Amino acid sequence: MLKVGIDIGGTKIAGGVVDAEGRIVEKLRVATPTDTASLADAVVDMARHFTQNHDIAAVGVAAAGFIDRDRAIVLHAPNIAWRNEPLKAAFAARIDVPVTIENDANAAGWGEFRFGAGRDVDNMTMLTMGTGVGGAVVIDGALLVGGHGIAGELGHIRFIRDGRPCGCGQNGCLEQYASGRALQREAHEIADAESGIGAGLAELRRETGALKGPAISRLILAGDPGAVEALHRVATALGEACGGFQAVLDPELFVIGGGVAQLGEDLLVPMREAYRTALPGYGDRPVADFAIAQLGNDAGLIGVADLAEVA
Repeated sequence: MLKVGIDIGGTKIAGGVVDAEGRIVEKLRVATPTDTASLADAVVDMARHFTQNHDIAAVGVAAAGFIDRDRAIVLHAPNIAWRNEPLKAAFAARIDVPVTIENDANAAGWGEFRFGAGRDVDNMTMLTMGTGVGGAVVIDGALLVGGHGIAGELGHIRFIRDGRPCGCGQNGCLEQYASGRALQREAHEIADAESGIGAGLAELRRETGALKGPAISRLILAGDPGAVEALHRVATALGEACGGFQAVLDPELFVIGGGVAQLGEDLLVPMREAYRTALPGYGDRPVADFAIAQLGNDAGLIGVADLAEVA
């Protein structure tokens, strides 16, 4: 059975035909239009291309935002002008096979659970370290959606009271301390000293005018003390949060995705240490494993294709 997965990102729409084993048979990628009408047209055109060239049973569409429990209406999207948007009905009216919609972080988490780093466990929590912190929770083999459909927003746990302002309207959310953007902020703060451990970061900033994620990562891998310290701060924040998540969700495995996750063990070592210090009852209870996500940027389209319901 073939299904289509389409993952709407801030800069690109990625779609693919996915088989029952999570393999991508065909893949397309287009720039994300800025207006909602053109965006919807792009998704429909991509779905029609796939359905005309393959025997497709269903289409899944993943997008950032709060989606209602019935998986029909986008209640709020942070980067697209969707407010109480009946997205499933809009797409279903223009696509000739059944359509499912899902939150993008949930889709990516489900992809990793089914076909990636989490395929050997029943209980998994995924955290993606990108511009923010995305979350997805699988409990006893089922995706947690919650009473209103918007469970798993782990990046918006309040981590610091009266902390940094967040785009969600609150202050002190975890993603302000444990995301790719947080890594850049910490690197800039360390570079401001321009001496000691911040010398390498300060020199890079003078050369490039900014401290971007890939450049910081290169310094981390080279052992630059300032860049390593910036990563340590971010990894510690996320590890401490995982100790709290363990108390509530009790996963067997934390899967870490997003751009920062490419640092592998350089990220996971301080995360594990912070997790242990924050874990209730540490030493007398089972602990979770930590792993880097395996499916990369394809996790969302693979996951939402697998979630797509067949009539």
